[in-house]
Amino acid sequence: MGACMALCSLASCASCLCGSAPCLLCGCCPSSRNSTVTRLVFSFFLLLGTLVSVIMILPGMEAQLQKIPGFCQGASTIPGIENQFNCDVIVGYKSVYRMCFAMTCFFFLFSAIMVSVQSSKDPRAAIQNGFWFFKFLILVGITVGAFFIPDGTFHTVWFYFGVVGSFIFIVIQLILLIDFAHSWNKIWVGNAEEGNSKCWFAGLLSFTFLHYALAFTSVVLFYIYYTQPNDCTEHKVFISLNLIFSVIISIVSILPKVQEAQPQSGLLQASLISLYTMYVTWSAMTNNPNRKCNPSLLSLVSNVSSSEPTPTSAPGQVQWWDAQSIVGLVIFLFCTLYASIRSSSNSQVNKLMQTEEGGSYGGEGEVGEDGVRRVVDNEEEGVTYSYSFFHFHLCLASLYIMMTLTNWYQPDTTTQAMQSSMPAVWVKISSSWLGLGLYLWTLLAPLMFPDRDFS
Repeated sequence: MGACMALCSLASCASCLCGSAPCLLCGCCPSSRNSTVTRLVFSFFLLLGTLVSVIMILPGMEAQLQKIPGFCQGASTIPGIENQFNCDVIVGYKSVYRMCFAMTCFFFLFSAIMVSVQSSKDPRAAIQNGFWFFKFLILVGITVGAFFIPDGTFHTVWFYFGVVGSFIFIVIQLILLIDFAHSWNKIWVGNAEEGNSKCWFAGLLSFTFLHYALAFTSVVLFYIYYTQPNDCTEHKVFISLNLIFSVIISIVSILPKVQEAQPQSGLLQASLISLYTMYVTWSAMTNNPNRKCNPSLLSLVSNVSSSEPTPTSAPGQVQWWDAQSIVGLVIFLFCTLYASIRSSSNSQVNKLMQTEEGGSYGGEGEVGEDGVRRVVDNEEEGVTYSYSFFHFHLCLASLYIMMTLTNWYQPDTTTQAMQSSMPAVWVKISSSWLGLGLYLWTLLAPLMFPDRDFS
């Protein structure tokens, strides 16, 4: 009897897999807006693919992947290097490249399909907000097909796709952090005006001071460990420029005219952006192939000289997991989930992210005759976010995950080694500069073009 009841319960929830996000006929779905539910489910697909990629690259999984016929072949056909490469390492990065290639194709497909969807009345909106089971099958099918792609130059070419996509995604991460800081500041200032002002303002001041303290400490540590008196000129330039840029945006954010045009701007946002900029700077420096300018954290902790050989300096010996990769994954998870549930009132960020102002469409869920609260369709009059841009964002996130899990190493088709590369360094640094420029633009645009509507 219990088994029969369980089967009936599962059958009642099956419509959630094939139906629409509002789930008007399904009592097992949560109470929320369909725009939020849809983004969360697509983000879950991305996180599921990320988890699979992490599992594939874990030690011990290479032996299982080698059982796939012909998967670890190709390099043996190159004269002179037979049996001279670490097949386990190569299989690891091959699997990540193929898994992330499948996710990129999946989200790019939906990005193309959902171009110019204006409301949930569009027939394509039903595809966006429903048919989850079939979408999952499509993703699985693309993934299986990706593992049959011949080696050739696939990994080298896809590496450059990953570099470009990751560059754009790092900028989007910064925009989401700007939005988060604006929302954080607005909520706490609002609470201060309504209640215990001293407590809320003290909280704002404490976090602002903490962000600046961490950013300044990072700068000091960068100069100590990632520069040399007669070497590492690029690192000295990167650190100095980003320090100067952080000071500039902090000063601009509190100028009286900027405060008048942008009442929500302040040091909290500038401090968080400065801290993130220092993280990107550190992440870039850890990809420098010059080991004198890029000591591993293990060597720093154990007091080993950076001039001594390290495991990452040997061809084919890849350090898949390091501190910057772990921090990068944590920030990625935060930004992905925040992009799925965000409801922003910042007009500048909404224009950059192609979303509507939060709260423009209400609805806490409709209650049916059985007393169960349903997911409400809040996009009948107009979509609250660009379907196409959201999928494009997840497409870029897939490429960023690929580069992060492989530590931005560039596959070398000649020696079958994985090596750090200067292009990764310049991509990260230039993305931090572009992100700082975008933040500065959100502050100065209303002053530079007073006749234009930025509301």
